[in-house]
Amino acid sequence: MGDPLFWHRLQFAFTIIFHYLFPQLTMGLALLIVWLKWRGLKTGEARYDDAARFWIRIFGINFAVGVVTGVPMEFQFGTNWARFSDYSGGVIGQTLGMEGMFAFFLESSFLGLLIWGEKRLGPKRHFYAALALWFGSWLSGYFITATNAFMQNPVGYTVGAKGTIQLASFWGFVLNPWALAQYAHNMMAAVVTASFVMAALGAYWTLKGLHEATARLNLRTGIVAGFAFSILVAFPTGDQQGKLVARHQPAALAAMEGRFESGPRAELNLIGQPNVAARRLDNPVRIPGVLSFIAYGSFSKNVTGLNDIPMDQWPTAIELLYYAFHIMVGLGTLFIALMAAGLLLLWKGRLFTARPMLWALMLAFPFPYIATSAGWMTAELGRQPWLIYGLMRTADGSSATVHTGSAAFTLIGFTGIYFVLGLLFLFLVGREIAHGPAPMKGKEVAHG
Repeated sequence: MGDPLFWHRLQFAFTIIFHYLFPQLTMGLALLIVWLKWRGLKTGEARYDDAARFWIRIFGINFAVGVVTGVPMEFQFGTNWARFSDYSGGVIGQTLGMEGMFAFFLESSFLGLLIWGEKRLGPKRHFYAALALWFGSWLSGYFITATNAFMQNPVGYTVGAKGTIQLASFWGFVLNPWALAQYAHNMMAAVVTASFVMAALGAYWTLKGLHEATARLNLRTGIVAGFAFSILVAFPTGDQQGKLVARHQPAALAAMEGRFESGPRAELNLIGQPNVAARRLDNPVRIPGVLSFIAYGSFSKNVTGLNDIPMDQWPTAIELLYYAFHIMVGLGTLFIALMAAGLLLLWKGRLFTARPMLWALMLAFPFPYIATSAGWMTAELGRQPWLIYGLMRTADGSSATVHTGSAAFTLIGFTGIYFVLGLLFLFLVGREIAHGPAPMKGKEVAHG
């Protein structure tokens, strides 16, 4: 526990997991807000604009807390990971800078127009502002994902005279195949989170007998989008991501499945406990051949086990990686089942009176957050022991002059500050939920 590297990694893990609770909702809501604004523009029905107005306010609160919790991430590249920044800044500085200069300012500017400019802009221009907000938030997501994808699968770089890496091909770096697959998977998951939150609030208002029109619209939108995007998270985006892991990070794939022996017709392990000391998976429940098919598209393909990979290439937390992966996949499967049941009840016209389903939808909203956190843990733990896969080990990237006490002290500080921010966030969101959707004040609206 006295190793500074442990505390650097723990601090970064804590701050980034807490931070990502907020951007995932804003990125998902951005798309759903566009849908609501478009339907309001096409139909002229006030319920769509009332719902969009409510979710724009929730977006604003999330965005503000996301910005506050995101700033320390940039600083930690210098304070905790100075050697990594010195080595790779010539490459990853491109996308990090573009995210801040372009996407963030685009997103924040149009958020202001959405919150305070509806009367002045009019329906059409307000819709265009929603489109710009969606574009900015998703562009921001891509720049960050491309940065992480380089760490997973480094491309488009060259080694400079001082031994640091520099950008050799901007488009090769930005259009990294890993970035494209990871981005698609991540954004589909963000919409799932927003859909579950929207459906949960609709269920809550329905159970309470409040805001009937908006509650039903939230339920309908949340369930339809939740079902569609839960499937997209699994296939094709999740499937493509899995194939990239199999091709480029075989040790990660083996650890994710608790696979120690190599061979064809590799089993997919549904349940089991990895026993690293004995090099086996205890109490497994398996489906023969499925892992080979998922990884390589053929049941007869060989899947490498950890026993055939040097131990210094193994992920450093195999047990945690295994459980994080299976939590992600298990919850993703349950999401499809839950939303399919809700969609069936909606189709039969029984959803709004089916109290058990309404309770299930209301209580389910935390689980996409758990699934996305487990998914990011899977990606980051799977890359270990590399900070940049094949180029720089994690042990070589931390700040050499920042000792254990400093890292532990700042982690305690972050924990306290984020606890207060979390309470403030819950208070503000709870107040908005208590107020509910509200029509726009004033009767005169400019026409765009």
